[in-house]
Amino acid sequence: MSAMGFTPDDSDENNPNEPENSADFAGMMKDMQEKIAEQFQNLGVSADFNPLGFINQFTQGASGDGATTEALPKNVVADTAKKFVQAHGSSPIGANDVAQIQEALSIAELWLDDATFFSPATALPTNSALSRIDWVNATLPGWQSMVEPLAGGFAGAISELLDNAMEAQVGEGEAGALNIPVGAIAGLLRSFIGSLMATQLGQSVGGLSAGMTGAHDVGLPLLEPAYPALVAQNINEWGKDLDIPMEEVRIFHALREAAIARLFAHNPWLVSYIRSAVTEYGKGIRIDIEAIQRQAQDAFESAQENGEFDPTNPESFSLALNKGIFTPEETPAQKSALTKLETALALIDGWADEVSANAAGNRLPHIGALSETLRRRRATSAPAQQLFSSLIGLEVSPRLTREAKTFWNKVLELTDIESRDRMWGGFLPTAEDLSTPEIFIASTTIPDDLSNL
Repeated sequence: MSAMGFTPDDSDENNPNEPENSADFAGMMKDMQEKIAEQFQNLGVSADFNPLGFINQFTQGASGDGATTEALPKNVVADTAKKFVQAHGSSPIGANDVAQIQEALSIAELWLDDATFFSPATALPTNSALSRIDWVNATLPGWQSMVEPLAGGFAGAISELLDNAMEAQVGEGEAGALNIPVGAIAGLLRSFIGSLMATQLGQSVGGLSAGMTGAHDVGLPLLEPAYPALVAQNINEWGKDLDIPMEEVRIFHALREAAIARLFAHNPWLVSYIRSAVTEYGKGIRIDIEAIQRQAQDAFESAQENGEFDPTNPESFSLALNKGIFTPEETPAQKSALTKLETALALIDGWADEVSANAAGNRLPHIGALSETLRRRRATSAPAQQLFSSLIGLEVSPRLTREAKTFWNKVLELTDIESRDRMWGGFLPTAEDLSTPEIFIASTTIPDDLSNL
C-alpha cells in the first residue's frame, strides 16, 4: 500500500496536472507548524515533546483554536485547490462556450436514448458548461464526502495510538512527572492530520482540474444530484493536437459524461456503494507503530542520502511523508473494500465506454481514433489512478477496465439493453466474473419454471 497522501501521480515529467507552486504548499506547511508550536506552548508543553518517537514536525499541527470541528476542514481543501487552479490558469466561460457545450450535450442525450435504458439524469442545466474553477466548486462537496472517512479513520488511529502510549506511561508513573495534557494533545494531532490531508486533497483536486473534461470524468459520484457538465477549456486542449473536428471531440466527451450522469441518477445505491467502500477502508485503519518507525527510518535515510530531506524544510518533510512514513497496516477487510471499489470503478468506466460507442455508432466518423486516444491517455494518467494510488494504494488497472468493457459488450450480445442496464440494480459482477459473462448472467437470472427449485 502507498503512503497516506493526496498528491497526483508525478511519474510523468510532462504531466499537465503537475502543480507549479510547490512553494505555496511549503509556505502553508511552515505556517501550520508555527501555529501548532504556539498551541503547544500555550498548553505548557514543549513543542519538542515526542512521546511516540515521531519526528517533531509530525507532532506540530492544529487548527487556530486548538480544537477540531471536522475531520477534513472544508476551507483548507477549497483554498488549496483554488490556488493550484490559479497556478494552471482558468479561462472564463463565454457565451460561445455555453452554446457549444449545450449543443454537444443535447446531441449526446438524444443519441443515448437509444443506447441505454436509463433516461436523462435531469433537464439540461444552464450550468453545464464549466471553467476549471467552476469544476472545483461544483465537485468539492463530493470530494469532501468521499475522503472525509479516510481522514477521520487515520486521525482516530493516531489518537488511539497516542492514548495507548499515554496509558502505558501512566502505568509506569511517567506521565505525571511530564504533566502532559493528553486530551489536548490528541485533539491537536487530530487537527493536524485533518489539516494536512485537507491540504493534500486540495492539491490533488486543484491539479486534476487542469485535465478533467467533465464532472464525472473521474468516474465518481461527485455531484448531488447527478447532472452532466463539461469543462470547455480542457476539452479544447484535449483535442487541439488531434486532426479531428472539435464538434466531434465535444460530442464524444458529452456522451461519456451524460451516460455516467444517467447511471448515477438512476442508481443511488451505487453512490452509497462507492462511498461505503471508502468508509469501510477508513474505519479499518490501524497503525503499527513499530512498522511505521521502521518505514520512517528507511524513508528518511533514503531521502537524506539522495539529498531530498532537510528536517528544517517543511516541503521536504511532505515529500518524505508521501514516500511511506505513515503507511498504516492493511487489514483483510480493507483489502476487500479496495477490491470492491476498484471493480466498481472499472465497471462504471467500461459501461460508459461501451454505451458511448454504441450511441455514437457511425455518426462520429473518428470514434475509433477518439476512443484510442482516451484509452492511451488513461493508461498513463487515468484520473482515478492519480487520486486513488496516492490516496489508499488503489490501482485502477486499465486492463480491468478493458475487461469490464468486453463484459458489457458480451452481456448486450446475450441479452438486450434493458437487461444489461438492469444489472446495476442487483449484484455487481466481481473481477473474476468479468471473464465469464454467460455464467454470471445465468447466476442472476430467475428461470421461468420454478418447479425444480
